[in-house]
Amino acid sequence: VQLQASGGGLVQAGGSLRLSCAASGRTFSSYEIGWFRQAPGKERDFVRRIRWSDGDTRYADSVKGRFTITRDNTKNTVNLQMNSLKPEDTAVYYCAATSRLRTTAYYREGTYDYWGQGTQVTVSS
Repeated sequence: VQLQASGGGLVQAGGSLRLSCAASGRTFSSYEIGWFRQAPGKERDFVRRIRWSDGDTRYADSVKGRFTITRDNTKNTVNLQMNSLKPEDTAVYYCAATSRLRTTAYYREGTYDYWGQGTQVTVSS
């Protein structure tokens, strides 16, 4: 499956952005989709994950209550709604897919087999 992330941009602190991850080649129906982010000079970190089949979600503590992950069955996309953005949310955001369903290692990069190209999110103070 090929992934295409989009929706990044520049926003002021407290603002919102919506990222989308589109799949081509296959549908998301047999995958779990995760969002990760990588700030300059830092490791890539887990943000949120959704299991396509039942909508189960997981989140990183740093985005609890601010970032929401949803799926759009008609468009075969996964969206990451980011509200109350902070300067520390600035990073390149990546979507990824894994066929390892119900894995407890959903927060690890190595769990995911397919990655999108990344989209830049910049939050100014």
